[in-house]
Amino acid sequence: MSQVIGGGPPGRGRPGGLADAGRGGRRPRDRGAADAEVRDREEDGAAHVDRPGPLDLRLVPPALAAWATAAATLDAPAAWTAVLAIACLTGGIVLLSARGSGRAGRPAEASPTRRDGRKTRGARTLQRSGWARAPIAAVLLCVAAAAATAGLHGADVRRGPVPDLARRYATVTAEVEVSGDPWLSRPRVRGDHAAPVAVLARAEVRRVARTDGTSVRTRTPVLLVVDADIPAPYGGAARNGGAAAWGTAGAGVRDGRRARDAWLGLLPSTRLRVGGRLAPALTGGDPTAAVLRVRGRPGPRIVAGPSGPQRLAGRLRAGLREATDDLPQDARALLPGLVVGDTSRITPELDEAFKETDLTHTLAVSGSNLTILLALLIGPPGLAQRAERRGLAPRLGLSLRGTALLAGALTLGFVVVSRPDPSVLRAAVCGAVALLALATGRRRSLVPALATAVLLLVLYDPWLARSYGFLLSVLATGALLVLAPGWSEALRRRRVPPRLAEALAAAAAAQAVCAPVTAVLSARVSLVAVPCNLLAEVAVAPATVLGFAALVWASLAMGPAKALAWCASWPAGWIAGVARTGAALPGAGVGWPGSWPGALALAAVTVALVLAVRRLPRHPWWAALLAVLLVLVVVRPAPLTRVITGWPPPGWRFAMCDVGQGDATVLAAGEGTGVVVDAGPDPALVDHCLRQLGITRVPLLVLTHFHADHVAGLPGVLRGRSVAAIETTGFEEPPEQAEFVTRVAAARHIPLTRAVAGEEGRTGPLSWRILWPPPSTRPPSDPGYPAWPGPVPEPDGPNDASVAMLVRAGGLRLLLLGDLEPPAQQALSRSPVAAELAGVDVLKVAHHGSAYQDPELIRLAAPRVALISCGADNPYGHPAPATVAALRAGGALVLRTDRDGELAVGGTGGTGGEVRVARD
Repeated sequence: MSQVIGGGPPGRGRPGGLADAGRGGRRPRDRGAADAEVRDREEDGAAHVDRPGPLDLRLVPPALAAWATAAATLDAPAAWTAVLAIACLTGGIVLLSARGSGRAGRPAEASPTRRDGRKTRGARTLQRSGWARAPIAAVLLCVAAAAATAGLHGADVRRGPVPDLARRYATVTAEVEVSGDPWLSRPRVRGDHAAPVAVLARAEVRRVARTDGTSVRTRTPVLLVVDADIPAPYGGAARNGGAAAWGTAGAGVRDGRRARDAWLGLLPSTRLRVGGRLAPALTGGDPTAAVLRVRGRPGPRIVAGPSGPQRLAGRLRAGLREATDDLPQDARALLPGLVVGDTSRITPELDEAFKETDLTHTLAVSGSNLTILLALLIGPPGLAQRAERRGLAPRLGLSLRGTALLAGALTLGFVVVSRPDPSVLRAAVCGAVALLALATGRRRSLVPALATAVLLLVLYDPWLARSYGFLLSVLATGALLVLAPGWSEALRRRRVPPRLAEALAAAAAAQAVCAPVTAVLSARVSLVAVPCNLLAEVAVAPATVLGFAALVWASLAMGPAKALAWCASWPAGWIAGVARTGAALPGAGVGWPGSWPGALALAAVTVALVLAVRRLPRHPWWAALLAVLLVLVVVRPAPLTRVITGWPPPGWRFAMCDVGQGDATVLAAGEGTGVVVDAGPDPALVDHCLRQLGITRVPLLVLTHFHADHVAGLPGVLRGRSVAAIETTGFEEPPEQAEFVTRVAAARHIPLTRAVAGEEGRTGPLSWRILWPPPSTRPPSDPGYPAWPGPVPEPDGPNDASVAMLVRAGGLRLLLLGDLEPPAQQALSRSPVAAELAGVDVLKVAHHGSAYQDPELIRLAAPRVALISCGADNPYGHPAPATVAALRAGGALVLRTDRDGELAVGGTGGTGGEVRVARD
């Protein structure tokens, strides 16, 4: 909520508003002068706000003390917490009593004074100590309150039968109430398989039945885990607010996708009866007493639908999703997130781009959304209490108190529709405090409002004291209130246009304060956060306003709602484009220690940079030089990067990326162009490798087989690059990963073909021949290729169906074996092309150097360099010592990514030629 910034000492005049006339009343201001001043400031392009006096920080120490106490005492022993609360309560009462008795027993005129009328030193000391008692007492009382509430909340989580049952991993039948929107777990790769995606939801166990038949009422928070094979719950509380008939929709549905959608469609406050196994909470520090993994028997059943407000919110959110169904993919995914925090359509690729550019706060609905809505109602912040205020309220003839009541109703509706997340709660409480000041006509600074919001929220829900989201929200708001005004004024003095100065100061202040916490969470620092936030900010307001209009109209008429959503898609698409473009820059971020010591170091570096930037205007040449250097660091032009870092080495032909336990390799095909073979398990890692190599165009992406450690990183290859075609094996196992590749390729309109032995290709200086898998029903299209001798061997699994290639690159001969195992390797060594495999320059060792290798093929290939892609400390023991020994016995130089990092091969190859290998 926006509010007039003021709060200076009594009796001091404040330009732009009413000034206190001494202690007894207020002096009216000349209306004509006020109007003239408003016009003058508007002509300058500056917002009409009061010139702030000294910051009112009196509520900050109590709020911080309560915050720290709540964080420390949530899981502390009850006796220790009780002692702390009683001691602080007693101390606060004693201090307040002493202050009151001191005032009653010593009137002001009885204070000792000197002949010149000044108070003696003892009197001044007594007065100072008297004034100090109240703040100290306030801190002690807030600590006592925070310790009491945090102790009660912590004990509430630990009490009851559920924690004890979880420690025994008991199987129970429980009645639970969903307390938040369900979401999908992040996809993870375990070995060569992707862990199944589960539906997660926060809930409260209201009744639990043990296996002996006894039933106990309770109220314990748990985390529901619903695996992909669990049927949909009987009933059907979907996000449309319960349009389906209870007890029929979803009953008996076991299809994975439909069942998952039914679970994701559950609204908060829905009650379920489920069977499952309890387990201890995976992590501490949050209000979760246990994990309840739902089982299919007995079948989950909905016993009570969501509450009326939640149904209304569900219908509104579902209407917005329907209105955005026909929009382009990015706008379709982003607009519900901007408006009501619905991120269900955000793809992992887009989510990663927002993280790289520190724009994630736009996906989580926050106080900025509420501020935009209230600005429409009230007008500019500085005019909220004046007769010349703008917005819709004065045009509707609303008084100040009527405006406050309408804004309060709007805030309440905003919280219900957007869900009470930490940032939404903080914005709502801060807005409520400021609205109260508006309704009573009293001046309040936003810093006390923020402190009051923090204090009330921590006392209401002490678990927020350990929430990173809440911490980032408060830090960002505090930076906008404390740092941004001064920085904006400094920029104006240096002739920066006012609006640009305000936007730049706000983005820089929020980034400077939040960056250390972000570094703890992501172990990186974004170098493009400030410019990306500036570019995105211009589109946030129109996208939010149009999106909320579409939300309202969707419940009345879908035609206007779709039109408004189409208009909102343009600014939403702009925001997504900014995120993708910023994330695609080679130097978008740098690694940083993801720990609190690392955060302190980053804070110190930030302070040093701020002090240095203040001096830069005196040295314009240094400022210009540093700006150019920053641009070069972010853009990282390949020629300059190669000169400075030596990576990639000049003339490289083949590179093996360090992507952990998986495969991702690149064949150079010209400036900025490369044929990529496999994508590894992590999109971020393969994207980082391709950025360093300067690859922006991929004429062909070969996915040797569909195991997750080779294909899960596909979105990283596509990020910011043009991919002309994808070629895969014809053995579509595992089916979920094959379907993932097909879906991603179709979404990007990339042709998907199947590789078959005998196929040849060429691009730039590269040429290759597919060696495996053999044709299953017909001979290869190349009539000169010999027919496959005998029956075609059936693959035992995805590994034996891997695409194997023989590549020629600038004189080098490279044999890439995918994950072929001994049966396929033996068949390949006896195939018509076996003679071409003899004496290769480089061998990409099959299956991460596992022990399952064909010695005959290794002897036949006799590579000069053998490269193994494997993850550090992987649980499979790759590479096997026997495999490494066999390769070295044949004279090969063996290098591995877990120890040597990323590898690049160059040289002329062939008999008498050289082969150069560089490590990053």
